[in-house]
Amino acid sequence: FIQELTKQVWSGKQFYSNVPIEDGKFLTASMHYRGKVSTQETDENLEKVQASKAEDFVEWIPNNIKSSVIDVPPVDAHISATFVTNTTALKAMFQRLASQFSALYKRKAFLHWYKGEGMDEMEFQEADKNV
Repeated sequence: FIQELTKQVWSGKQFYSNVPIEDGKFLTASMHYRGKVSTQETDENLEKVQASKAEDFVEWIPNNIKSSVIDVPPVDAHISATFVTNTTALKAMFQRLASQFSALYKRKAFLHWYKGEGMDEMEFQEADKNV
């Protein structure tokens, strides 16, 4: 069951953001299991993942997958897992956000709401320039 849970977490289908993981490399990753889980079994599964996805990790950060086991199970299940990672694929998401901001700022869309709350237009110009 741990093996299936680990596979599901590492697939891009479970991510909160729409980031294609194949477009980047993993810098670090952290797996947290909740429930009655063997630490040996979790370590073995993570070693398999790291071996199979070795080309998807940067080589200059050794031992970049960490795991933990929390003995208290979640309320609605007997076991669960949480996966947190830092990947270079996030760059595309931030580029998309920056281009959307620039397009809105060029049209001065929604700017009046921020000016009404006391922000200056120079702050937006500076933010656009810094991005």
